[in-house]
Amino acid sequence: MNSKLHVLFLCGWYPSRILPTNGDFIERHAKAVSLKHKVTVIHIVTDKSLRTNIEIISKQENHITTHIAYLKSTNNPLKKIALFGKAFLVILKKTKSFNIVHLNEIYPFGIFSLYLKWFKNKRFIISEHFTGYHQPQAKELTFSQKFISKIIAKNAAFICPVSNNLRDAMLALNLKGNYFRVPNVVNTSLFFPSENNNQTFTITHISNMLNKHKNVEGFLRVVKKLESKIDHFKVQLIGGNSIQYKMFIEKIKIDIDKIEFIDHIPHKKVASYLQSSNLFVLFSNYENLPCVILESFACGVPVIATNVGGVSEFFPKEFGFLVSPNDEDALLRKIVTMHRSFKMNKKDMHNYVEENFSEDKIASDFEKLYFNSLKYKL
Repeated sequence: MNSKLHVLFLCGWYPSRILPTNGDFIERHAKAVSLKHKVTVIHIVTDKSLRTNIEIISKQENHITTHIAYLKSTNNPLKKIALFGKAFLVILKKTKSFNIVHLNEIYPFGIFSLYLKWFKNKRFIISEHFTGYHQPQAKELTFSQKFISKIIAKNAAFICPVSNNLRDAMLALNLKGNYFRVPNVVNTSLFFPSENNNQTFTITHISNMLNKHKNVEGFLRVVKKLESKIDHFKVQLIGGNSIQYKMFIEKIKIDIDKIEFIDHIPHKKVASYLQSSNLFVLFSNYENLPCVILESFACGVPVIATNVGGVSEFFPKEFGFLVSPNDEDALLRKIVTMHRSFKMNKKDMHNYVEENFSEDKIASDFEKLYFNSLKYKL
């Protein structure tokens, strides 16, 4: 396996000027792969402010070439399909010869993977993170989406969900294929333990701040109850538009001085906030495998999370607690336990992440699949 490959990342999600953090976990996969192989990224997204039909922005950084096509917004579905197809073919012409396709998100970008396989003889693997395959969200998938997705999955050399729980959800939808779990990646050179001399017990929550998904209001109700249990603590609420919860906090009468609202921060700054925390809490209604839980482990910070999706597959019991979704009483009890008596070994936590989710580990996992795919007969 000494040959250096050129891997084409086709990305339904990827950070762009429209959505700066969308699919940043895919970007981290691409960076990991680029440690061993050349990577070219293709992403296409609608830009409502664009006046021309298509604008393509390309950049080169280390071993990654990124092409992002911005498309003019249209309500005509046929025109939208045509613009996506044209943008893809224009970028494809700019892309030097590649060995294999790494598809991220089966639908709709998998249609391009089928084209490359059927007409260019390029094999592809799939990485999948989509929470929409879980019930009850899966009920929103259209017939055509499920039908096309089945064809795409069947033609992939490997399908790599980030958890076995996601694999099972996909199989329940009859998305049959050759499954091999590859989790999210953590930059263990950035996320590592540091000395924490907090005088105030600090609880951190980092998310997209969507209440339907992350149940931020449920977490805040627990924070209100916590005021009668712990004298001195503070909560770091980190995420885009976290200030939206200020009215809710005032409504349920939490001491506002205990809450620090922090808007979206660059990924590299997440590490310092985690390192300065005593506890990370994620009280989600559904998940696959949140990167931030693994990043908290890497910083030696214990976690309380809901037992949803694939979280339990990568959650050693000595690293924190899992509670049932919406069980606010359980969350309160576990926070109090964490404050009073929880012991953990920061070095062991970091080593666990290093061994299972580091860039080198994930790059090696994908590398094996690439080489196997190039020999694999469908």
